[in-house]
Amino acid sequence: MTDAPVVRYPLAEWIMRRARRVGPFARGWLGQPYAYLVGPEANEFVFAHDDHFSQFEAMKALIPVDGPTSVVVSDPPDHARRRALVRPGLHRRQVAGYVDTMARTASEALEGVGRHEAVDGYELFRAAIRRSTMRCLFGERIAQQADAVGEALQPLIELTGVIPQVLGVHERWNTPLWRRAMAARARLDAFVFGEIDRLAADPDQQESQVLAVLVGGRDGSGSGLSREEVRDQVVTLIAAGYETTSAAMGWALYGLGGRPDALAASIAQTREVVGEGAVTVEHLPQLTWADAVVNEALRLYPPASIAARFVVRELSFEGHRIKPGTMIIFSPYATHRSPEVFENPEEFRPERWWQGPKPSASEFVPWGGGAHRCLGSVMATTELTVMLATLLARGGFTLEPQRVRATGITSMRPRDGIRIRIP
Repeated sequence: MTDAPVVRYPLAEWIMRRARRVGPFARGWLGQPYAYLVGPEANEFVFAHDDHFSQFEAMKALIPVDGPTSVVVSDPPDHARRRALVRPGLHRRQVAGYVDTMARTASEALEGVGRHEAVDGYELFRAAIRRSTMRCLFGERIAQQADAVGEALQPLIELTGVIPQVLGVHERWNTPLWRRAMAARARLDAFVFGEIDRLAADPDQQESQVLAVLVGGRDGSGSGLSREEVRDQVVTLIAAGYETTSAAMGWALYGLGGRPDALAASIAQTREVVGEGAVTVEHLPQLTWADAVVNEALRLYPPASIAARFVVRELSFEGHRIKPGTMIIFSPYATHRSPEVFENPEEFRPERWWQGPKPSASEFVPWGGGAHRCLGSVMATTELTVMLATLLARGGFTLEPQRVRATGITSMRPRDGIRIRIP
């Protein structure tokens, strides 16, 4: 077994070191009071106290991209209303119907790669996942603009990599970074609002059930979404749907590529199951290696390596009072790399997912938990499995020699990509 060198994320590593010194609770100050809660018990505590937090205050850094009414930054009662209208398109049964589109999009991306050509696998699948997400959720017409939407989103995504304390400075001083992002947002909004208005004017022309539900849908109270709310949910589904998923895909390529034995076993099983055709929904239960690789990538390299909650009602954790105005920080990365939770936690071992007991809902938390658990988790894991299996069925890949580093705040991703060679 020859693992690729484990990649560390400095901020989460600092949280882990501090937890080893002082325990699962620590305080800090960075322009406001912080409380660091680490470990499964801390995760369970956070997820059980959603009513004590403001998601809007905690996730302000995402507003320039997703918008102020995004389900990701919403607090009650709007959160439940918006979530109810977004959920149907991401339900497990609905996602099963997307598998053929996911496989077709992955095949198209791979067909553009020459034999024995070295490529950035992270960027290759980032573009494929963006196009696949848009095809599945919003139809072929909108997906034809996937590259243009990606170009418009990139300056906004870069803005989310700025720490929240500095983000306000960019806005106040209207820095070049802020101006580029706002110009990109104007282009993105022009496209998204155009599609919303087109469907609203002629509902019969819909290609996408998801967009139709957002534009014309109603929740149990008869309340739908405003034009601005629809825009924010559409952009959230596109941006979150491919940014975190593509980060996980990059880490899956890196981890599996560093385990030639696991890679060979994954290729053999996938080719036996899939044969000469495309990956289908019927294949997925048999692709145990691909599924385990995805879970292991999400464990060792969770895209949301750290997460936050803003306290609005006082609460107590293990005897420590946490007052309103405090930002709670918890870390899936720190939990997943704890030797108390996972054996040999820094080894990329897909086998652990069928050997031994399954981790609990507070031990394996790549998608968070509680009322704000990621709505797109089923779609993301399905898309990752289908994309990876499509690559494996075509003969797999080899990992090029390279130094890989992690970057990002809202989504931990490979800083310089993941170079692979496809036979």
